[in-house]
Amino acid sequence: MRLLATALVFSSAGLIGGAPQSGASAEGGLTAVPGIKVGHHTLTERPTGCTVILTEAGAVAGVDVRGGAPGSRETALLAPWAAAERVHAIVLSGGSSFGLDTATGVMRYLEERGVGVRFGGSVIPLVPAAILFDLRIGDGRIRPNADCGYAAARAATTGAVAEGNVGAGAGATVGKSAGALRAMKGGIGSAMIRLQDGVIVSAIVAVNAVGDVVDPATGRVVAGMRSEDGQSLVDVRTVLRSRPAIRRPVAPGRDDDVMENTTIGVVATNATLTKTQANRMATIAHNGLARTIVPVHTSSDGDAIFALATGTIAGAPDVDLIAWAASEAMAEAVVRAVRAATSIAGYPAARDLK
Repeated sequence: MRLLATALVFSSAGLIGGAPQSGASAEGGLTAVPGIKVGHHTLTERPTGCTVILTEAGAVAGVDVRGGAPGSRETALLAPWAAAERVHAIVLSGGSSFGLDTATGVMRYLEERGVGVRFGGSVIPLVPAAILFDLRIGDGRIRPNADCGYAAARAATTGAVAEGNVGAGAGATVGKSAGALRAMKGGIGSAMIRLQDGVIVSAIVAVNAVGDVVDPATGRVVAGMRSEDGQSLVDVRTVLRSRPAIRRPVAPGRDDDVMENTTIGVVATNATLTKTQANRMATIAHNGLARTIVPVHTSSDGDAIFALATGTIAGAPDVDLIAWAASEAMAEAVVRAVRAATSIAGYPAARDLK
């Protein structure tokens, strides 16, 4: 089976014979891919949280880490030469390195249900994870742990993916090139594309970038660095080209917190891919970040994208088309994340600015 680039349709959140459009994701986002469930757990008192992507029947997986400050778990087993063929979940979490503990809770949830690799009388779920830095949003002593991961896994469904201030996106922020006092709220977003012959490609992303978020359909900044009075957006592309010394105001009692970063996500398809092809899909999906986040993949970001292939559609796939669709779905998910976000203390959302 060869897929044709002429036969594609975004969900109502994406391409329908033209440029990406904003709106409700009527077809579920990442969960449009059969065999995938998504669950969030949010610690609203801070806020922070985690997001769990379950593939209980197993899925071929890959990963590509581009940022200079990553935090991850079990990514080495996704290399094409590693023995593990399938994973059973992916975890995206806030809480910096502390948040990696959420994967332990997901493993416990899956083990209780007999999901995992059977070895020596044991069931071992394979659960890679990645984290973003949000410890300076609220009380950094409150962070996602194993119980949060368990709760998110238990809440996972095949229903439409909740977006905005939930899960790993609860404490996410963007536009920190001039420091936190001029930044805005990020969040979780999800989108999907249908290709020919029933092939689906989808994405989910927690957007917590140093950079601004740009809508590729219009070229305009949606959320990012604000003016000094906080009432309007400053296009960071213009600022970076002029190369002035960017003034980074600091909140009282805190050091410069421009390091609260990292955009992490998952792209998925129901096509049948090898591990090498899944890794290629993850690599190309980063083009979606490059189209929507400026600057991206900085030394202060830990940007990472996982790829999943559930293999419910048999046949030889058009890997280049699927990878391209993954980048398009990722770009749409990034824009949706900041449009779905709502403000928190000190960080207005895109919907709050004129």
